[in-house]
Formats: sequence, structure tokens, C-alpha cells
Amino acid sequence: MPSIHIIYASTSGHTEYVVDTLIGFLKERSPEIEVERQRVELAKPEDLLRGDLVILGSGTWNFGGVEGQLNEYMHRYLFERSQGIDLTGKQIAFISLGDDRYYYTTRCTEKFMWFLKSTHAKMALIPLIVVNEPYGQEERVMRWGEKLIKIVKVIDTASDTEVGRVGVGKMPNGISVWSRSTGGTP
Repeated sequence: MPSIHIIYASTSGHTEYVVDTLIGFLKERSPEIEVERQRVELAKPEDLLRGDLVILGSGTWNFGGVEGQLNEYMHRYLFERSQGIDLTGKQIAFISLGDDRYYYTTRCTEKFMWFLKSTHAKMALIPLIVVNEPYGQEERVMRWGEKLIKIVKVIDTASDTEVGRVGVGKMPNGISVWSRSTGGTP
């Protein structure tokens, strides 16, 4: 069964609203996908290894007196508590929120990308970027959710080696996936 683990930080409730909207859509459209959600304050570094795909969600904040940062809790989780974790090959997606009243509208996406690179994880699909209030942007979340469903099903199939299957294919983002349970090359 395909699975998604969502770790998110929400101070104003906007990121939580987007996560709730996405989960509701996934449960309705593709109930066979197991979805877990977790507030970042409760997350441990090893939670980044859960699920076939991990989604990290955060708004852009002025943490530390500098504009354009991740939510403080997400920053501390990724760059302090989870420092040094090796996520080589782990599929990760991002939900980034921001406000166009600020110069660095959704710069949290850039911070997520730094984390992705430093842990050797793979970006599963382009980030879901929500600018300003998320209310009224549910259609955008659902369109992104459609792409997410396709990708997590391919990842699940490709990683299903315990039953001896070989999964080869192209993900909607153009990434080739391959897994093997016996010898050979792709």
C-alpha cells in the first residue's frame, strides 16, 4: 500500500489548512494511500524515513530577525535536530507558503532545497507553493494532489521488492524509477 508521511509547521494555521485540504482530497480520491500527518514539534529525525514519500510543509517567516526563513520549528527540526541524517534516495515533496507583502515571498522553498541537497534526498515533484491566504486556493492544492497520487503509486510499485517484482517506469516529473529484487541492471 502506498504511503505518505507529512511533517508540517503551522503557527497561523495556514499550513495546517493546506495539509488538511490535501489529506481530505487524498482520502477521497485515492483511499488506498495511507497518509500520516505529524506536527514538526513532535517529529524525530527518524520520522523523515517514514512512508514511501515525505512531505515537508512550512510557511515563510522572519525567524531570527531575518526575513524569508522557514517557520522556526521547521528550521530547528531540519537544520539542528536532524542534522547529519542521510536520506539518500528518499523521495521528498514540499508545501511552501508565503505572503506577497514581503520581499522573500516563499523563500522557505529555497531553505527546503538546501535541506534536500544536504541529505541527498530526491525531490519527488515540484513544490506546492501557496501565496497569501490559502482559503480559496483549494483547487491548486487538489491539482498538486493529483500529481502526488501518480508519483506515490509509482514509488510504491518501484520499492516493492519483497514480493520479487521489478518496477521500471517514468514518474510524471520525468524521473526514471527502478527497483530490483534479483540481479541485473536497469
